[in-house]
Amino acid sequence: MEPLYQQTHKQVHEIQSHMGRLETADKQSVHIVENEIQARIDQIFSQLDRLEILSSKEPPNKRQNAKLRVDQLKYDVQHLRTALRNFQHQRCAREEQERQREELLSRTFTTNGTQKKVLDIANMLGLSNTVMRLIEKRAFQDKYFMLGGMLLTCLLMFLMVQYLT
Repeated sequence: MEPLYQQTHKQVHEIQSHMGRLETADKQSVHIVENEIQARIDQIFSQLDRLEILSSKEPPNKRQNAKLRVDQLKYDVQHLRTALRNFQHQRCAREEQERQREELLSRTFTTNGTQKKVLDIANMLGLSNTVMRLIEKRAFQDKYFMLGGMLLTCLLMFLMVQYLT
């Protein structure tokens, strides 16, 4: 049992060092490293099954200690498996965010083009330039009225909270 335990313990430490490689791996090799780690974890679980059987065959005075050591290894490997899953989840989320970011950056937002189209349509309808300027001026003034109203509302809410509490 002891040689298999030592070998399994050594493999657990190797996986821990490979987990550090995951953080520094580039996008192409990260999948290879992940698959390698997953294969090693699966191999260790099969070894742990054999270790459990061997620990139950130990002499009674060593059996409890052997089972504790195997349980500790099992816990460590489960922790490594969870860490790998967390890393994979974070990587997938990061890739999804990058994909969404690229998609947003590839879109063209043309507010000026829209405004030009609206002006063209208004000219086709026969609205004069003077009327169009008045509409634009009114829209500009409405922005200030809206901002002023928002500030006044915030100020009133602040004063109410101050005096009522």
